[in-house]
Amino acid sequence: MSFLENVTQYLIEHELKLATAESCTAGLMVSELARIPGSGQAIDCGLGVYSPEAKNRYLGVRYATIDNFGLTSEETSREMALGALDNNHADLAIANTGIAGPQPQGDIPVGTVCFAWAFRHAEKKYLYSETRRFNGDRNDVRLAAAHHALERVLYYHQAVLEGKAPPL
Repeated sequence: MSFLENVTQYLIEHELKLATAESCTAGLMVSELARIPGSGQAIDCGLGVYSPEAKNRYLGVRYATIDNFGLTSEETSREMALGALDNNHADLAIANTGIAGPQPQGDIPVGTVCFAWAFRHAEKKYLYSETRRFNGDRNDVRLAAAHHALERVLYYHQAVLEGKAPPL
């Protein structure tokens, strides 16, 4: 069984509905999951939000966050994930923002991606974030980032279920 099948099965078994807020992967997370038959049971929506204006308009990301921390920051990805969780019929929202290439952005190297996972469980919200760097060309980075984000769902959701993180 592929990891995409595992993720889909996990989402369905745990009755999780997924919303994504994707900047550098531009919908690739949802697209990859949609390859698996039955995955529609676990997908609420996928949002491609590249510009600061789209992040603000659709997800409520504050311009002050973008100005203070940058588009490629865990702070921005965290607000993206919470906006996706709050504005959709989802129990899980995954967000990412990063530099897929071909050029670095200031002092941020190509391949840097910031992620956030937001969960709604037992009427509380939980939020995790991390930054990773991937190698390869633009599309290699995008695919690696999409797969990483999906692979980490099981890890972070188990942490929520086991009470290993305080709610927001």
